[in-house]
Amino acid sequence: MTIDLSQLALQVPQILVPNPRVDLHRWAVIACDQYTSEPAYWQEVDRLVGDHPSTLRLVFPEVYLEADEDETAARIAAINRTMQQYLADGTLRPLEPGFVLVDRKTAHAPSRKGLVVALDLEAYDYRPGADTLIRATEGTIVDRLPPRIRVRENASIELPHIMVLIDDPEHTVIEPLFDRDLPPLYDFELMLGGGHLRGWHVAGGELIGQVAERLAALAAPERFRQRYAETAGSPMLYAMGDGNHSFATAKAIWETLKAEAEDPTALMQHPARYALVELVNLHDPGLEFEAIHRAVFDVDVDAMAAAAQDFFAAAGTPCQWRWLPDARAVEAERTAAPAVVHAIPFVAGDRHGLLTVAEPAYTLVVATLQAFLDDFLPTQPAARIDYIHGDAAVIRLGSKPQAIGFSLPAISKHDLFRTIVKDGALPRKTFSMGEADEKRFYLEARRITP
Repeated sequence: MTIDLSQLALQVPQILVPNPRVDLHRWAVIACDQYTSEPAYWQEVDRLVGDHPSTLRLVFPEVYLEADEDETAARIAAINRTMQQYLADGTLRPLEPGFVLVDRKTAHAPSRKGLVVALDLEAYDYRPGADTLIRATEGTIVDRLPPRIRVRENASIELPHIMVLIDDPEHTVIEPLFDRDLPPLYDFELMLGGGHLRGWHVAGGELIGQVAERLAALAAPERFRQRYAETAGSPMLYAMGDGNHSFATAKAIWETLKAEAEDPTALMQHPARYALVELVNLHDPGLEFEAIHRAVFDVDVDAMAAAAQDFFAAAGTPCQWRWLPDARAVEAERTAAPAVVHAIPFVAGDRHGLLTVAEPAYTLVVATLQAFLDDFLPTQPAARIDYIHGDAAVIRLGSKPQAIGFSLPAISKHDLFRTIVKDGALPRKTFSMGEADEKRFYLEARRITP
């Protein structure tokens, strides 16, 4: 049976990989949206890379997003020049059209498997209520797209840190490829404790057909209704995991290209219609969901406490903001709180405390906190929020003067697809696929200009 890949929002891309002379340990760097409040990490990456070819020179680490306009423009121009250089001098070489099978070992998991493919942006819509084959799992922060658009709009290639989930409990799509004798592409240690990465090329009609056939089975309407709800609408095959804003950026640029074209139908084969991603099975044992915590800087914490009590009282969900002697006391109070109460530990400078909200309006703790922060932060022009991975980072950053770090619980990965189908996208920055050092490292690339 021949499967129409367009019905699966799937394209077989021509992937670019570094030539064999490139030092992959220096080439691959972590996703640009990590360690955004820790410039020392990126300074160390820069030191390690030196003058060697590296994806560091092809991406814009978001730790530098607050730089002045001249510095930002110069950095983006340098990225675009380096992309052209790596294409011209053979640093990047094209593979036969196909996929890349990957196996990632991290400090937290011995193996996490994935498959690098291209997905069709025509089958994605990040707006609330979208019923597309590819769906956002969290609210998209539209205000965060413009700087990312500036980086991508004149780029000649893309490098993915995007990870997209499939709900494949029987392990039919990705895992069987490991039983095949595939040509190896890379096998090396990642920098700064990132773990180990191996990759193989997946090409040829039989293998591509196998992947397509099994994805089609996951997307079958009868399976979709049986698995999620008899009343479910159009099937969802892919759910955004990591890199939601990067995928949304690619979508925004594609929509702009269509809007500016004299004949949009003639544009349908343009490479910018697609985006390179790594598919990951939600049921992979190496994949865990971690909470994304909140840290707020340059804020009067006592004013925040008063504002929280006013906000939640007005919402009919009264709260208590309590200062406690230490972290141990906070944890004791948190575990003693009734299940129906949302209890949110925080550290603010040298103080510890617990925010509890009775009769919360939202199911998820993160939604309760985010509703307040969305109301409060616009009144504090000097304040800045960051989204943090890892308990230690929350404590470290929240302990700074005029700062506060809120610790949030993780959601169960097994509830994700059903929740998205029934309720739509979760609040933004609800979950993370692993810790910061488990995020995808850039390695493969693809041309996005004709």
